[in-house]
Amino acid sequence: MAGAREDTPESCSSAAESEDPPGSARLTEAVPPEESEGCGRPLEEAPKKLCGYLSKFGGKGPIRSWKSRWFFYDERKCHLYYSRTAQDANPLDSIDLSSAVFDCKADAEEGTFEIRTPNRVITLKAATKQVMLYWLQQLQMKRWEFHNSPPALPAAPDATLAGNGPTLHLELGQEEAELEEFCPVKTPTGLVGAAAALQPVPAMPLALQNISLKHLGTEIQNTMHNIRGNKQVSGTGHGSLTEDSPQSVEPQSGEQASGMDSGTPGKEPADSPKPAPKFSLTTCLTQKTKCQSNTFPFFSEGLRNRTAQEKVVALEQQVEVLTKELKSQKELVKILHKALEAAQQEKRASSAYLAAAEDKDRLELVRHKVRQIAELGRRVEALEQERESLVHTASLREQQVQELQQHVQLLMDKNQAKQQVICKLSEKVTQDFTRPPDQPLSTADRDFLSQQERMEHLKDDMEAYRTQNRFLNSEIHQVTKIWRKVAEKEKALLTKCAYLQARNCQVESKYLAGLRRLQEAAGLEAGECSELLRELIQEALQWEASEAAADGGGVELGPVSEYDEYGFLAVPDYEVEDLKLLARIQVLEVRSHHLLALDAVERPLRERWAALGQLAPSAELKQLLRAGVPREHRPRVWRWLVHLRVQHLHTPSCYQELLRRGQACEHPAARQIELDLNRTFPNNKHFTCPTSSFPDKLRRVLLAFSWQNPAIGYCQGLNRLAAVALLVLEEEESAFWCLVAIVETILPADYYSKTLTASQVDQRVLQDLLSEKLPRLMAHLGQHRIDLSLVTFNWFLVVFADSLISDILLRVWDAFLYEGTKVVFRYALAIFKYNEEEILRLQDSLEIYQYLRFFTKTICNSRKLMHIAFSDMNPFPMKQLRQLRATHRERLEAELRELEQLKAEYLERRASRGRAVTEGCASEDDGDGDA
Repeated sequence: MAGAREDTPESCSSAAESEDPPGSARLTEAVPPEESEGCGRPLEEAPKKLCGYLSKFGGKGPIRSWKSRWFFYDERKCHLYYSRTAQDANPLDSIDLSSAVFDCKADAEEGTFEIRTPNRVITLKAATKQVMLYWLQQLQMKRWEFHNSPPALPAAPDATLAGNGPTLHLELGQEEAELEEFCPVKTPTGLVGAAAALQPVPAMPLALQNISLKHLGTEIQNTMHNIRGNKQVSGTGHGSLTEDSPQSVEPQSGEQASGMDSGTPGKEPADSPKPAPKFSLTTCLTQKTKCQSNTFPFFSEGLRNRTAQEKVVALEQQVEVLTKELKSQKELVKILHKALEAAQQEKRASSAYLAAAEDKDRLELVRHKVRQIAELGRRVEALEQERESLVHTASLREQQVQELQQHVQLLMDKNQAKQQVICKLSEKVTQDFTRPPDQPLSTADRDFLSQQERMEHLKDDMEAYRTQNRFLNSEIHQVTKIWRKVAEKEKALLTKCAYLQARNCQVESKYLAGLRRLQEAAGLEAGECSELLRELIQEALQWEASEAAADGGGVELGPVSEYDEYGFLAVPDYEVEDLKLLARIQVLEVRSHHLLALDAVERPLRERWAALGQLAPSAELKQLLRAGVPREHRPRVWRWLVHLRVQHLHTPSCYQELLRRGQACEHPAARQIELDLNRTFPNNKHFTCPTSSFPDKLRRVLLAFSWQNPAIGYCQGLNRLAAVALLVLEEEESAFWCLVAIVETILPADYYSKTLTASQVDQRVLQDLLSEKLPRLMAHLGQHRIDLSLVTFNWFLVVFADSLISDILLRVWDAFLYEGTKVVFRYALAIFKYNEEEILRLQDSLEIYQYLRFFTKTICNSRKLMHIAFSDMNPFPMKQLRQLRATHRERLEAELRELEQLKAEYLERRASRGRAVTEGCASEDDGDGDA
């Protein structure tokens, strides 16, 4: 409690000093030197203020230069204030050091250092390098003390402070140990601290150069304040200074001590009246205010004309004292409240006991008290156990502190030993340098000098390497920036080149299309025009994109090659000249669409597939498969799709057993398989090259399937399905299971039977869907009596393997393996929708048939075809497809039964007619006998 303190005449400092720990660095430094002198403390114990003159680099434009400023540190806010001179009343600005960092560059001017805050960078320069190092270290220590200073301890009774003594001692010991990490720099005499204020202001080349134009109002205020202060000093003489001397403080100090002694509540008996502490507190605060008002908080006696700042500091100290006194009085009131509450409870219990009418009630009250006593006893035991555990913890902590102190002592001994060695070596070096020149050097001295010379060379090399390292780091940074710009520029140029190449392909295709139309218009007419057209067409067919790339400076984004990535001819080799021109146009169109979609579509699609982890059926996977699988991911995706279809049929050694069975016994379909091998994809190099292994793989796959499914055996069309699977999966067994998945799980059961029932049903379903989705086209084809099944039957039988170009074909298969036969119907409708306008322009049935024979190869825009199939053809419910299949199957089966019946009747009539002719005619044997 605050009333329990005693203020002695030897210590008349503020109440904040008696409440703070004795070793608190922050609060102790806040006491000004004058106050410490007036209170009887020796001068050397007074803390040194961090202040002094430094040059600050500031200004704007041509007036940017060094300006001399007086800097002083405020410990409460961790701010470094600065003004033009030490006598200025108001600072120009401040620097927040709580979040600042300090930097000292080796290549900068001597004494120059920087203070970097989140908002700005302040460049300062000290008079010497030692002053710079002193400022840097002191600023680091002040910043560390600000962040690590303990909060102000609340006022408490002496007993409480005494009980917390070991803890406070431990915290202060740790703080002092951490402070010892800062190796002290020798204080420059007369350049820092309060003594620096007595020095003259550093002179500047121009008088106006040192004035701050940014803080012109503050400069004017400081000038007026200095003028008023000088007038007061000259009018009052030196008497005012002697009145405020430290010796005049002592009587006031004595009065304060006596007043405090007379008014201390701890010195009074228990029955003393209560107003006495209030009077003593008022007297104490009055005396302390007088003592503090006669002191100067910042500098020595020569700067006591700063009366305004004195008052502010004194008032702040008084507020701090009153705040702490108020805290202690509040705690006292709380303790008295608790004592009063306990007394009232005891009084109520005694009154209840005396008011009880019977012994039974009194006994119950006694039992209640006994229970309370037992409960309190248990609480006391628990608190005692807690106290014991805390004591044990404290003992462990003390042991740790002792161990750390021993460790520190060992380090100090080690450091002292090193210092002794250094001193001996220094003495030896001094002796060596003071040795007469005529005295010869010993071997050890020569070695030492050589080592010293070598060390100097190494220091020079190290400095050179440091400079080189800084240069190389900046060089790497610049080169990296240049490389990034070049990479971005190269990417932009490649994109532009791809676009220009696509435009070139489009222009060339239009040019070839124009030549083709001119050729059709010219017909068979002879003349110079037709001859010129032939020459132009011949030149266009022989022209290669690689030659154009060579003429264009060697920039190639992938010219039109002879074969695509799966081995198909990029330009189909047609025998008819007109079709060759059409093939060339088609290749250019495909190339232009691919180049235009490369950046906008293909690259994001590849990134989505690369980011896709474990494959699992989902709506996202469905959309990705419809968009197409990139070539590098297609084998993995197809294997997963096939396994999803045939996992109930798959056995590890099934394919090898089927191969061994085929080697042991020849299958009836082996001859037909051998004939179809040479007719499989004649436009693919993998099946036409004599040295290729694909025909042998295809043979084994088809033979294994013929043994796997005896009901089908082999049907023409299966060779192309297996060939597509081989081109993508490359492994025989994977291609075999892909063929099994298509024939036995995706397509209907009798799709490849002898009657091809399911295939015929799908053709009739396609006719109905075309009539629903494309009525104009179907009316036009019906008008010219076009039977579409002649064209579309093969589409369904081999899933477009012979019809579409390889890029679009494989995209169709990507979705087909996941969604099933509905994809085939969607793409069949989309193909007719894609070419609807071209077909409607044809008005002759022969021309329509000729166009339908190759019109699927003219489809170049895979994105457009996919959008038509999966967007324009909606709605496309599977329920509708099943109903149409069921309806047409019943009709087809009825037609087949009727056909079988007619066939049986015909055979019966033919057999009966044959017997009648045989009876009425002579036999050939008879004729031969006669001859």
